[in-house]
Amino acid sequence: MWKILKKIKKSFILVLLLFFGASIFLALSSEDIFATEGGGGAYPNGAEDFMSGAVPPPGTYFINYLIYYHADEFNNGRGENVDEDFDLDVIVNVFRFIHITKHKILGGYWGMHMFIPVVYQEVSVGSPGGILSDTQTGVGDIIVDPIILSWHSKNFHFATGVDIYIPTGRYDAGRGSNEFDIANTSRNYWTFEPIVAFTYQSDFGLEVSSKFMYDINTNNPDTDYRSGQEFHFDYTLGYKINNWRIGVGGYYYKQITDDKLNGKVVEFPKPLGFPDGFKGQAIAVGPQLKYDYKNMSFILKYHREFEIENRPEGDNFWFKFVYAF
Repeated sequence: MWKILKKIKKSFILVLLLFFGASIFLALSSEDIFATEGGGGAYPNGAEDFMSGAVPPPGTYFINYLIYYHADEFNNGRGENVDEDFDLDVIVNVFRFIHITKHKILGGYWGMHMFIPVVYQEVSVGSPGGILSDTQTGVGDIIVDPIILSWHSKNFHFATGVDIYIPTGRYDAGRGSNEFDIANTSRNYWTFEPIVAFTYQSDFGLEVSSKFMYDINTNNPDTDYRSGQEFHFDYTLGYKINNWRIGVGGYYYKQITDDKLNGKVVEFPKPLGFPDGFKGQAIAVGPQLKYDYKNMSFILKYHREFEIENRPEGDNFWFKFVYAF
């Protein structure tokens, strides 16, 4: 018994070292004032939580994500709020369909999925001419991945794939010379996002999960703006008690390369505190709770953002529903 516990302890310490070591290493238009064009990235940071590396067994699954995000600060590169009139509210409902086949590639189960988001955005920003506001509702950019591979052992689970963000939503760079369209349901460019996810689940209920992503963005043809490449990961440290899982989770986001406009690095007047290239950063943490009932799961979580640079700073509220057919 002591030998088994010793083995589990060593494995768990190894996972923690790999997890935090990789995190530290990788952390090393209208000309809108947003890091990456339009603000944020294509992926809704913090979407994955418990068992994020444990792709389910062969079968068909449905996940519904309901997200509310609110921010009333926009920070520059020094972490200072630069717009007292800034206000952003986003409500997104995402329908995700997953199918895992019984076929294997490289020893891992082959699966596929699709995300269909429905987005409501309301945003206001300050300007020399007064407050500019815009509201938009509609289908967002659909995400597909035709080749998800997943591997499983007693305590470890791994998954990999490449999510493809297709610019299917509504986008308008500006409705006229005196109007400003700052709420869009599409980013108007393709994003290719390689993914590696893992979960360690100990025999006594302790869990460490994370999903690592790297976004490669294409050019926005309407504005000739190319958002920089982004590294980010969702994380969860949790504990299983019967049908319940409790834990803490969140995300880390760091833009790696500069934004470019018309092929040149985006630059701002130095007094504004926005560095050339306008690279964003964000960290978030908060409580998470999951309940499993028969073939369903229910997840509630809250994430508070901090250490924000060149992005909005706010709060995320999530409700997830998982159904296995």
